[in-house]
Amino acid sequence: MLQTSPAPSLRLFGRLLVLLCTVGVLGLASAQPRSNSQGASSGKPPAERGISEWLLRMHEASRRRSYVGTFVVSSFAGALSSARIWHACEGDLQMERVESLTGAPRAIFRRNDDVMIFLPESRVVRSEKRESLGPFPHLLNAGENSIPEFYSARGAGSDRVAGYDADVVQLAPRDNLRFGYRIWSEKKSGLVVKLQTLDTEGNVLEQAAFSELQLDAPVRMDKLAQMMASTDGYRIEKTEVARTTPAAEGWALRTAVAGFKPMSCYKRPAAENTMQWIFSDGLASVSLFVEPYDRQRHTQEGLFAAVGATQTLTHRIQDWWLTAVGEVPPHTLRAFAQSLERRK
Repeated sequence: MLQTSPAPSLRLFGRLLVLLCTVGVLGLASAQPRSNSQGASSGKPPAERGISEWLLRMHEASRRRSYVGTFVVSSFAGALSSARIWHACEGDLQMERVESLTGAPRAIFRRNDDVMIFLPESRVVRSEKRESLGPFPHLLNAGENSIPEFYSARGAGSDRVAGYDADVVQLAPRDNLRFGYRIWSEKKSGLVVKLQTLDTEGNVLEQAAFSELQLDAPVRMDKLAQMMASTDGYRIEKTEVARTTPAAEGWALRTAVAGFKPMSCYKRPAAENTMQWIFSDGLASVSLFVEPYDRQRHTQEGLFAAVGATQTLTHRIQDWWLTAVGEVPPHTLRAFAQSLERRK
């Protein structure tokens, strides 16, 4: 979860998982006032839905529907990842199995926020917890009412995706600190079936879509649980992270980046001494990874890299090394890097 520079194929596959998983949505109904929750699932025509209703409706659809499908993530540079997904839900329990169809073989199982990543070539299973997943994982935590300050929404017609009729909504940023989105949601349920991330010029940076989908498929929760527990012959590696605060680690922002609020902060064991500080505006997210500077490893200060919609910036701060990662324009990462300062 704290890895800062995965290979492009792994990064895209991780992006696919984030777009599919819905852990961050499990508390949506209880966290949202009843009137808004009802509005999100109401039968309002698409043209009458506000941005909040669009997003809540999409999240609720993922929480309530079982499905099986093939999901494909592609970037403007031609990188491609695809996977087969089995998703089941029973009340507040969500389970998924994600099998890669491209790149190195891997299978990911998720039960709510427990994630097991099976790597058959190395016979390793990585066990970790992921609290903030979903198409827009920090929708409510960032302050749902603030999203219209930074994005506008408009209906963009109808389309068909994977054999299903879908409404299309366009989310446009109100400033240049964030990207835009074009989202296809299945008309009856609201399930997101296709998502494009758009740069400041309106060009598609990344697209994620079902190429084949079976809604309300008979996915058995007990069978997924049995497969998730089948670790015989594998070495289990647990990713341990501890909650912390930036102040406790000696870090702060001189100036907040407009719209982005701190969500959480984690630290790896002392051997790595890496902090991850997560920000979100409700749709886009930014992670600041801070670790001690190592002259041998940290040689490319100021380097920008892009894989699809994910941008990366490296920056040295005194005896520390910052890697900023987010689905935002490069100058937004630069604003974070310039504002981050050591306080002790």
